[in-house]
Amino acid sequence: MLLSTVHNADERLTAGLARAFAAVLQPGDVLALRGQVGAGKTHFARAFIRARQGDAAEDVPSPTFTLVQTYPDPMGTEIWHADLYRLGDVGELVELGLDEAMEEAITLIEWPEKGGDLPGALTVMIEPEPEDPDLRRITFNGDPVRWGLVGRIVTIAKLLRRAGWDEARIVPLAGDASSRRYFRLEDHAHAEPAPQGTAASATGQAVLMDASPGSCGPYVAMTQWLQGRGFHAPAILATDEPQGLLLLEDLGDDLVARVLEERPALAPEIYARMTELLVEIHRHEPPDHLLRLDADELSQQVGLFAEWYPAAVGAAGKGSEVAALMRELHAELAGGVDPVLGLRDFHAENLVWLGDAPLGLLDFQDAVIVHPAYDLVSGLQDARRDIDPAIEAREIARYIAATGRDEDAFRAAYALWARSAACGSWGFSRGSASATPSRAIWLSCRASGR
Repeated sequence: MLLSTVHNADERLTAGLARAFAAVLQPGDVLALRGQVGAGKTHFARAFIRARQGDAAEDVPSPTFTLVQTYPDPMGTEIWHADLYRLGDVGELVELGLDEAMEEAITLIEWPEKGGDLPGALTVMIEPEPEDPDLRRITFNGDPVRWGLVGRIVTIAKLLRRAGWDEARIVPLAGDASSRRYFRLEDHAHAEPAPQGTAASATGQAVLMDASPGSCGPYVAMTQWLQGRGFHAPAILATDEPQGLLLLEDLGDDLVARVLEERPALAPEIYARMTELLVEIHRHEPPDHLLRLDADELSQQVGLFAEWYPAAVGAAGKGSEVAALMRELHAELAGGVDPVLGLRDFHAENLVWLGDAPLGLLDFQDAVIVHPAYDLVSGLQDARRDIDPAIEAREIARYIAATGRDEDAFRAAYALWARSAACGSWGFSRGSASATPSRAIWLSCRASGR
């Protein structure tokens, strides 16, 4: 089945397509490269193999006479590059070991028609354009279930070509809790001297965000808001917003979470910097189009917990009053305070340590308008790590002093948001539901403030 067609591809776009495929193919994937002599099959294969190998890239000759050339793959598999033009008999595939390789390695096969049927392969046909024989028409045919990602890969390659990043190696990065995928682009041609005072070196790297089509609007809007006020959100280098693709500045690998693990002595300074960052963000009027995480919204979100979790642990009906209680507590303890911008996922996994430069910000597209204590709770009561209670107490005091907020009122609201954030486990331990979670929440929040 025809999956995609690329018209007027020059050598750079052809190689860029190969690099994009190199980022996502897995052991057992087979590319059947078809086309006449000189069409660009080996050019495609060479770009693919070098992209997979990165700094360990070898020379990639055509295997016309050897029939098969194998390459180690730093990503954890092996790459087989075959040219079957001189194959005498289909039975030779077994002697070459190509039949097993197609199950265990990534296999690129030129002149695949000489080898008979290749079930499950993606056929890549490279042909000269009739109007301009220096350009290529590249068609992709295969099983749409197995190769449904082809159209996406083509779209990514075209964006990188337009942005001038088509010669970059593309490496998958760890994702977040969403359906988004991230890739790091490495191209030394884009390297520049690092800005003075920053820890990250400009080594010619960028990050590609691959999100659902049409879903990037909130991220772009929040990037513009943050950058417009001097905060370090990654710069947007290129976009295809309808397709959900953003090419972003790479802030590096020094996530605050990693720095805290490797250099725990920096914890007091890091958490102080986090608090100071929130103080500065909260000085600005938040964008008015964002979701307001007020009493009604909080009650609704906590209500989902009460609706589903107790029944799942065999305690149906328990905690049904929590949503109403949260609304009442919010009105009493968090009402009457001007809300601020809440980044919503403000914690060590989404902040980048840049030395003396301001902290870098990640994953802020779900920002909300909310009580000032919200993000402080997110950063200081991070369930992913143990935070020294003395650091938490010092940073709460730092925030109150810097903002001039009423101490008793703020501490009570802080306790409320802490209990709300912990509602997934509050009152429930090892699968057993507590009989009185609502009273415990009430007493805890009241005792923390007024």
